[in-house]
Amino acid sequence: MTNATMTEPAGVPTIRPEEATHFGKLAAQWWDATGSSAMLHRLNPVRLAFIREAIDAHFAADPASTRPLAGRRALDAGCGAGLLCEPLARMGAAVTGIDAAAENIAAARAHAEGMGLAIDYRHGEVGALAPGGFDLVCALEVIEHVADKAAFLAALAAALAPGGLMVLSTPNRTPQARLLLVEAAERLGQVPRGTHHWRDFVTPEELCELLADAGLEMGEPRGISWSPARGLHLSDNMALNYIVTATPV
Repeated sequence: MTNATMTEPAGVPTIRPEEATHFGKLAAQWWDATGSSAMLHRLNPVRLAFIREAIDAHFAADPASTRPLAGRRALDAGCGAGLLCEPLARMGAAVTGIDAAAENIAAARAHAEGMGLAIDYRHGEVGALAPGGFDLVCALEVIEHVADKAAFLAALAAALAPGGLMVLSTPNRTPQARLLLVEAAERLGQVPRGTHHWRDFVTPEELCELLADAGLEMGEPRGISWSPARGLHLSDNMALNYIVTATPV
């Protein structure tokens, strides 16, 4: 368990109740790699490769180590049922996962217990966490679902310890993303209907400004692309989705 504590939620609420309800209904299928979260299961190794590289670079970790986060505290905001929390725990981190849907937290706790992992799962707002508690803060495919993006990033920044590292990923607001991630993916059943709202997607330029307002400097974003030959992979093409680091200024 981490030493993270909860305080009274501060600032602007960031949880959209309708989003929490939508994802809460999917909780039972979260760990089914062939179910409604199949796309996340395919995406997770790509995101983890980026995160591992960022961890090694930022914390000067040994690339050969299986536990590069040993002795460090990690937060996954919008953790779902723990697809990222569990790998972070295996990397040695004391992990806290927080999510807007109580059903997701229940599923995450049950799965972690079955895996023998001690992960501190919380239901509620990121802003309710005590400030400065985490060396690594992640929010993957989350910012497009919150009620107030600036408030959400401010809460993430507040949770970050001095010298810490943040990792964010999100769909880009492009015509390609609208066609493939919203219309095609939902129509073909690759993503549950109602998951994505194109107007809520964030461009890299917008995210850079939002992060600057939160006192963070954005690193060089990497695209997450798809091709028939390689499937989902990191690339220079950010037309669909991208992942990026941020650090305190």
